[in-house]
Parts: sequence; structure tokens; C-alpha cells
Amino acid sequence: MIHCYKLGGLNIVLDICSGSVHVVDEVAYDIIEQYEEKSREDIKAAILEKYADREDVTSEEIEDCFEQIEELKSVGKLFTPDTYAPMADTLKKKTSGVVKALCLHVAHTCNLNCAYCFASQGKYQGERALMSLEVGKRAMDFLIENSGHRRNLEVDFFGGEPMMNFEMVKELVAYARVREKEAGKNFRFTFTTNGVLIDDDMIDFVNREMSNVVLSLDGRKEVHDRYRVDYAGNGSWEKIVPKFQKLVQARGNKNYYMRGTFTHANPDFLKDIETMLDLGFTELSMEPVVCAPEDPSALTKEDLEIVKEQYEKLAELMLKRHRQGNPFTFYHYMIDLKGGPCIYKRVSGCGSGTEYMAVTPWGDLYPCHQFVGEEAFKLGNIWDGVTNTETQDEFGNCNVYTRPECQDCWAKLYCSGGCAANAYHATGAITGVYKHGCELFKKRMECAIMLEAAKTLDAEE
Repeated sequence: MIHCYKLGGLNIVLDICSGSVHVVDEVAYDIIEQYEEKSREDIKAAILEKYADREDVTSEEIEDCFEQIEELKSVGKLFTPDTYAPMADTLKKKTSGVVKALCLHVAHTCNLNCAYCFASQGKYQGERALMSLEVGKRAMDFLIENSGHRRNLEVDFFGGEPMMNFEMVKELVAYARVREKEAGKNFRFTFTTNGVLIDDDMIDFVNREMSNVVLSLDGRKEVHDRYRVDYAGNGSWEKIVPKFQKLVQARGNKNYYMRGTFTHANPDFLKDIETMLDLGFTELSMEPVVCAPEDPSALTKEDLEIVKEQYEKLAELMLKRHRQGNPFTFYHYMIDLKGGPCIYKRVSGCGSGTEYMAVTPWGDLYPCHQFVGEEAFKLGNIWDGVTNTETQDEFGNCNVYTRPECQDCWAKLYCSGGCAANAYHATGAITGVYKHGCELFKKRMECAIMLEAAKTLDAEE
């Protein structure tokens, strides 16, 4: 399977199953597009007719191009057959019973009242609560006990707003640092915050202990303050931006993400990216809103076309700044064309419900943070382990090859079938397909690949 597209002035051919990326001239592009559909003679005739006004396009040149295509095919870099389907089940079962990451919901409460919040302002359709130190310690022990031979383990401190339970977080990290030495493990912590309660103590602690910090900012003041308000209806932009700037500067301007959400109110999100850049932030992420289709913030079909155009313009801006020696990172455009994820990851995805789970303040286990509050998806708890094995098996059997709609999609080994939570909320099944999400993902991948290909060509010049 191949995927051919033109973007950023480049003619790009992706060989899906080998992961090879080819940047070719127009003639080669046209030949490759037709290679599997038409005979060699028919393709040659069509090419000679199309480029009749070009002296350099001759029968000999076309034959040379065919030979190069056949050479690439013979070495497994073009028109590579899909051999992964038979091993998809086996790949995922190899990690059965091994947990490598937890999302700790240390606070099911929040000091902001964001209208688009998928977590119901931190309550997750339930009661407000803070995780106790006892539950937190048991969660760390649960992770160690279920991590098998894995040494590196990940824990995300999440909410609601985790700063509302910050003293417990500090004590829990101290406990984990002792336990990791005893167990021969290494904890990597991430902290997500809306920024309202950031102070010098917090900055010192997270910059010392957190491998990554996720900071919630939607970009332009008027965009951010539209939804990210306190319970009195006041916007939070002016309060949090100076705190974010201080934290990032103290962090050495690395190992963080400014994480924004774009909605129906700002499908032109590139302006929000540009605002973040103007504020001095260079590690950026902008995510499409997750909400019900009837929600006022939901992206419409018309919005999607604007968003896709914004993704292309974003890639152009990133390439321009890269060439100027002033680059920035966009989370969804991070792609390694030379290595990239192993085939297990490409087939199986994020590992929600098997390798990765969310823990509520009461110690209940869910497949990920987006399933918390959905009682049918409660897997068990950190004391008894996974008791809802039927649901966990459903996640264990979930991979890109269990989704019929994905079989002929060029992006299947880039998205691994997509987000199970988005699929469930859109279709009622974790093996369903969230079509709007697919559309945007494919555009992001085209832009990310174009961007990396252009950088590679620049380096070779």
C-alpha cells in the first residue's frame, strides 16, 4: 500500500508497510500513482502525452524510472505487502499483564469552571474528592508489582486540578523515590496544571521532580477567557500567563508543553499558536475539543476544513522558523522518519486498559482518564487488581486490524487505529472509528511527514 500526496512544494510517496518516505519528481510521482493500476505501456503512453512539451521526458527516462521503482520494490521500500495482520494478536499478548504507566487522578475537583471540560469540571460525573496519601502509595506499589521486568515507569499527576492536592503529591513523590530504589525501578513523573495555584514552591518542586509539565493555555486572551473561567465567570489568562513564563524560564525552556484546546470558537488556531510563540513558549500542543456533537464548542464539518488549512499553514510556519534558526515544537508533528515506533506500537496503539490505566481518588482502575466515570469500564481497583477481565480483554484484543474501516487506510500504522475513548464516545464501541478525528489525524500526518522530509532535504543541500 502506498499514499501519494503533494504538499509544501514536494511530491511525497509513502510506502505504508515499510515506513519508507520518498520525495520524487513529477514524472516519477505520476508513474508510481498508476503503477499498480495500469500496464507499463499504458503508463508510458500517458506520461509521454502529459509531458509532450518537455524534452527531458523521453521513453528512455521513463524506462529508467520504472527500473528504479522495481529496485525499490525488490528491496522492500515500495509497494511492500502488509505482513503484520497475522501477528497483531500475538504482539499485544506479549505484554499481557504488564503495566507501565498510571494516570493518577489526585484531585477530582478544580478551581476553574471550563465549559468544554470533558471531565465535568474535574468531577468526572461523580463527587468531588482528593486522593489520600494512602491511596497514592498503594497506586505506586500496584504499578511496581504489575510492571514485570520493566524498569522505567511513568506516572501522570492529573485532575481536575492536581495543584489542589499538591502537598499529597509531594509526599507521594518522596515515597516513590524510596520505593523505586528498593524495587530497581525508575519513575518518570508528569504534572498537568491550569496554572492558577503556581507559586515558587511549586516551580521548584516540579522542575526538580517532574520529567515533563503540561500547562493549559488556549492561546489568545479572548479565546482562552471564553471557556477557561473561574466559578465567578472571570477569565484566567492574565493570572496564569506570567506564572507559566516564570516556570518555563526556571525550567530552562524545555521538558514542558503548552497544551491548548481549539473549539468551534477558534478553528483558526494558528493565531493561538502565534500568541504562544510571542509569549516565549516553544514547546506547543493544540488539541481539538472532545465533546458531544451538540455541544456549542463542538467542531462542525465546516470547521474541519478550516482546521486542515491551519495545519498546513502551521507546517509552513514551522519550516520557515526552522530555516531561520528559530524552531519550535508542535506535539502532533513529532515524527521520526528514520526510526519511529516499533511495529508493536504501530499495531497496538497507546496500551490503554492493558499497559496504561487511570486511578481515581478512591483507587478504582479505568482504561484511561477519558473513561473515568463510565461504570461499565471500571476494571477493578489498586488493592484487588483487575477483576473486570472481560473489559480488559476487549482492550487487549483492540488493535488496528480489529477495525474493519482501517484496513485500507494509509494512516493505519501511524495512528494504530486511533483513540479508543474517542471511538467509544463517537460510535459506542472502542473498536469503532471517530471519523472527524481520523480526518484531522491524516492531515496532521501529511503535514508532519512533509515537514521532516523538507528538513532532511535542507540538511542534504
